[in-house]
Amino acid sequence: MSEPSAAPTAKDPRRWIILAVICVAYLMLTLDVTVMNLALPSAQKALHFSNANKQWVVTAYALSYGSLLLFCGRLADLIGRRQTFFVGLVGFAAASAVGGAANSFGMLVTARACQGVFAALLAPTSLSLLATTFTDPKERGKAFGAFGAVAASGGGLGLMIGGALTSGLNWRWCMYVNLIFAAFPLIVGLRLLPYEPRRKARMDVPGVLMVSSGLFCLVYGFSNAGKHDWGSTSTWGFLVAGAVLVLMFAIWQGRAKNPLLPPRVVLDRNRGGAYLTALVVGTGMFGVFLFLIYYMQTDLGYSAFQSGVALLPLVAVTAVSANVGNIRLMPRVGPRPLVPAGMLINAVGMVLLTRIKPDSHYASTILVPVMVIGLGMGLIFAAALNTGTTGIQPQDAGVASATFNSGQQLGGAIGTALLNTIAASATTHYMTSHATGKPGPELAHLAVIHGYTTVFWWCAGIFVAGAVIGAVLLRSGPLPVPARPSAKPAAEPEKAHS
Repeated sequence: MSEPSAAPTAKDPRRWIILAVICVAYLMLTLDVTVMNLALPSAQKALHFSNANKQWVVTAYALSYGSLLLFCGRLADLIGRRQTFFVGLVGFAAASAVGGAANSFGMLVTARACQGVFAALLAPTSLSLLATTFTDPKERGKAFGAFGAVAASGGGLGLMIGGALTSGLNWRWCMYVNLIFAAFPLIVGLRLLPYEPRRKARMDVPGVLMVSSGLFCLVYGFSNAGKHDWGSTSTWGFLVAGAVLVLMFAIWQGRAKNPLLPPRVVLDRNRGGAYLTALVVGTGMFGVFLFLIYYMQTDLGYSAFQSGVALLPLVAVTAVSANVGNIRLMPRVGPRPLVPAGMLINAVGMVLLTRIKPDSHYASTILVPVMVIGLGMGLIFAAALNTGTTGIQPQDAGVASATFNSGQQLGGAIGTALLNTIAASATTHYMTSHATGKPGPELAHLAVIHGYTTVFWWCAGIFVAGAVIGAVLLRSGPLPVPARPSAKPAAEPEKAHS
């Protein structure tokens, strides 16, 4: 096997194969967010663990992944993206194999926690590799269009694949399938991904401890609120501790000699807007990927596989929209029109979903809203992923990518807690306000549907707020073309954006 060159040139055809390597690896991660959720009932039955413990199969992954993203993103900047990419890829596949072979609850949860650790390495490294490989504006649009389609639609594909594997084989294949996805990027990437020298800068250890602990507390606190109660000590105690630690981290970053997350990365208006966009989308999309699935499976009687297939129009429209947005629109208008437009389109899709009834039909009630949401998601990801890594120096690409991923992860935790609470409260209120005697199954059914529609209204409001944030923070006009290193000092692109 020949040693790869230092980096593919602008005309080197290898860069498109590298794009395929990155997209397949990232697809594996996005699929895993939803594919295991469908396997949980079967895994619970096979390994004999309780409903109370079931949440830990999901939470163990979320905690390790969310808390280590910034550390792993900076690690990629320091020791090299190629190295961290393959450690993350091989480690994630190995942890998946262990999880698939699990013969106890403890073994499965440990494997899921290890998956989260290696996902925290692989996710920001994939995005930073994309940002540093494609620097030409036209090619960057095509590359981010493909990557954005994967990032936005992987959850829907995961539902379909998870349903098919669980129904046709067994739950263990929801873990084993990652070995298949890892094979291509491992075999091809070993030959093509460029080597990078280690940087001499030191790791910001106090920063790592503060932000990792803070994000751990926030993710755990929100996860606990979604499963139990906002008033419990284990909820608000962790949330307060997380907020304090993250604030301490922000203050420390302005004083540290080698900050984990240099302030210049997040204080740029465009990048800051992109990271907040990721947070909003992570929060709002929970309404689609959880409550709409609940409705289709519990009210319409869909199987897990049928639910995944029902979301294929969302996946298809997202892919087309992301590519059109990045290739045709971003070079002309920049992110400011696209993000607010995508948010408002998503809000319209959520409002359309509030029309669901106990006897609704897919074609008349669900198909159009999911296609509308797919259009909005494609525009958002087309703009946000590209913008979040634009103007970044190569030595900061990993931590900038990790900041985007952290926004998504924290948004998902907030969405889990907030929307579950809203749904439960709306359902209870409907039951008490409409009951004329002992509540019957028909009233309970209507109350649950009311809970879903209330969540969709809230999601619409979240996306409207996201549109306002995008319109205020993002700058007008196309993204600036990166300057050649020989033409300007390294710090100048940062000043130009501030």
